[in-house]
Parts: sequence; structure tokens; C-alpha cells
Amino acid sequence: MPRPKAPHDHMAVHTKGVRDMPMYVGLYTMTEKGAGDIKKAPERMREAIKAWEAMGGTTRVVVATIGKYDYVSVGEAPSDEVAAAFAAALTSQGFVTTETLRGFTPEEFAGVLAKLP
Repeated sequence: MPRPKAPHDHMAVHTKGVRDMPMYVGLYTMTEKGAGDIKKAPERMREAIKAWEAMGGTTRVVVATIGKYDYVSVGEAPSDEVAAAFAAALTSQGFVTTETLRGFTPEEFAGVLAKLP
């Protein structure tokens, strides 16, 4: 189902440029191996973006963060299987652990809620 166009109001910022693929939020935590090689983290971030896009994904944002998670990403992928394969590939390198969340735009979430009995 194609995503509806964002209305021209305050919600537009949440969906600007979003394509017709499921959205995913990635939460990443450095392992001991990743922390030991932290100076190469920006290079690994760029490599991860290239890998995600090679698998058919699009990248909205990838940032290093302060707090519980060391990195956060938002993007779209063709399917849950592609998102899971990417997470498995990234985790297998040993630098980060991953948690992947399925994201919904405000319009998509309204559609989910419309299905409630």
C-alpha cells in the first residue's frame, strides 16, 4: 500500500521524503570489540550505509548518540526479511549489537488504529 503524501502542516517533517517501503529504526550498541576500535567507527558507519543501500534500503539518518545506544538509524527497506538480514550481517562483524524496530508514519499509524474493533 503506498504511503499517503504528508499534509502541509506540522506533521510533514515526520514523513518528508519517505518512500513506499516499510520504515525501520535501528538501535545499535557497541561491543567491547567496537569500543576497542572506536576510531574506525565513522568509517564503519559509512560502510553500513552502503551495505543497507546495496540491499535495497534507503537511509534517512544515521547518527552517533550519547546514552543507552551508541548509534541510531532511520531508513526504509523492501521487507522485514531485508531488515533482518542486514541486522544479522552487521551483528556478525562483532562491532555492535542491534535492535530493529518497525516504524510507522502518523498516517500509517492512524491506519493501524482504524483496524481496531
